[in-house]
Amino acid sequence: MDTLPKFTLPGILFLLTLVFGFWLSKVGKPYNGLLFNFHKLIALGAVVMMVVQFPKILKIADSPVLLIVFLVVAAFCVVALFASGALMSLGKLDYTLTLTIHRIAPVVLTIALGLMVYLLGRKL
Repeated sequence: MDTLPKFTLPGILFLLTLVFGFWLSKVGKPYNGLLFNFHKLIALGAVVMMVVQFPKILKIADSPVLLIVFLVVAAFCVVALFASGALMSLGKLDYTLTLTIHRIAPVVLTIALGLMVYLLGRKL
């Protein structure tokens, strides 16, 4: 069972998204257009890669119910990240609130994905 390689490319893209996100936050507003677009495109690529891999992962899962719960949590976090990132870049709503959401969502996303990898690793 080659479960871990299914998470490798999305994981690398997720880490690159974090790196570009931290770099972008250090540069500050107004956001550097090149860094901002790399950050968004890498995040989108990570989501697309994970969506492509997930049906394959569900087929080998022992407890698909728990995986689906973690998937829903991860999907909610991804939507929160895209929405809060867009709102921050547009200057809509309270910047502090959207920044807080944008900082908490990756932590919860990492925990959900880590628990998915753990559950899948038990099957090996």
